[in-house]
Amino acid sequence: MELKRNSNAVYLLNYHLILITKYRKKVFINDNIVERLKDIMRKIASDFDVDIINQECGTDHIHLMISTKPTTNLTKLVNLLKGTSSRYLRKEFETQLSDILYGDSFWSDSYYIATAGNVSVDTIYNYIDNQRKKI
Repeated sequence: MELKRNSNAVYLLNYHLILITKYRKKVFINDNIVERLKDIMRKIASDFDVDIINQECGTDHIHLMISTKPTTNLTKLVNLLKGTSSRYLRKEFETQLSDILYGDSFWSDSYYIATAGNVSVDTIYNYIDNQRKKI
């Protein structure tokens, strides 16, 4: 991964994001739905100035590896990803999804997000702890 720069920062902000379907319904067994979801996610991320490094679906969830700027509002991004993808998929695949999903829900209310860097936490701790030893 390459470091990114703006006028006052050098950064590398990568996140692992997992979105799960409501009640863990097996929505992503149809390849057309999976490919359309990936397209929607790429478009939303691009509009939000976020890079999708990698993404793949299980049968009831999607994993995204994203790279953001320091100013990215992650909560807003996640809400946009979930809300927009839900609207498009429900509209475009109404007949396939009506038997699987209940009501207006598509995604679970919760999500998983974790930072993902190029070095381990132990390496960072060791680096910080040894700063005074270099003097």
